[in-house]
Amino acid sequence: MRESSKLSGKMIFNFLTIFPELIDSFSNVGLISKAIKKNILEMNVIHLREFTDDPQKRVDDKPYGGGPGMILRYAPISKGLQSLENAGHIIYLSPQGSKLNTKKIIQLKDYKCITFICGRYEGVDQRIIDNLVDEEISIGDYVVSGGEIASMVIAEAIIRRIDGVPEDIKSIEEESFENGLLDYPQYTRPELIDDLKTPSVLLTGNHAEIDRWRRKMCLGITWKKRPDLLKQVKLTKEDDRLLSEYIEESKKNEI
Repeated sequence: MRESSKLSGKMIFNFLTIFPELIDSFSNVGLISKAIKKNILEMNVIHLREFTDDPQKRVDDKPYGGGPGMILRYAPISKGLQSLENAGHIIYLSPQGSKLNTKKIIQLKDYKCITFICGRYEGVDQRIIDNLVDEEISIGDYVVSGGEIASMVIAEAIIRRIDGVPEDIKSIEEESFENGLLDYPQYTRPELIDDLKTPSVLLTGNHAEIDRWRRKMCLGITWKKRPDLLKQVKLTKEDDRLLSEYIEESKKNEI
């Protein structure tokens, strides 16, 4: 496998796809659009049908050995990659890839140029994976129709971490999974609605107590909804106390 380089400058994403309109719509919304306008991000869409020698612009064919479905051919993808000034780190979106998580996103952010190969149908010719791809990534243990949605998930998760893209980087740092835990609950105006109250601690202005409550909520909600995550987090003695408090309070509320 070729060795990919890490480059300086703005972030570049290349998408090899047979449905360029999906990526085009993605680039026109939210943080992605803002990053492009700020010249922090460049997104290039490579339409694979432009690199086929088939008169009907087909880029797929039947699998050798028989079987259902169609396979994306080697040549259009190879030529599409060759058309790029720089392909950077090449990713194929695949159920067989390593599973996406925050740690992986942080690693990928270091690559200033990433190319996504968006598969379709029953996948791609294995020679593409063996010879043209740096890494296979899966966004979860399920199957979608193509790699476009998966590539957009990865791209947005990276983009929102790029300096100058989010207006409040602290909000990114405090989100779920950033510290290995789920996020604490949030409330906004009005203070009381449909007889439902906002937790009183959030109205005190005592930031030390608010921080303590939020940490307890992070620990408790993770314990309740994703206890597997707690096994991967090194808890302090204070964390243990807060979690014990949450569990006791939960038991009392159930009575």
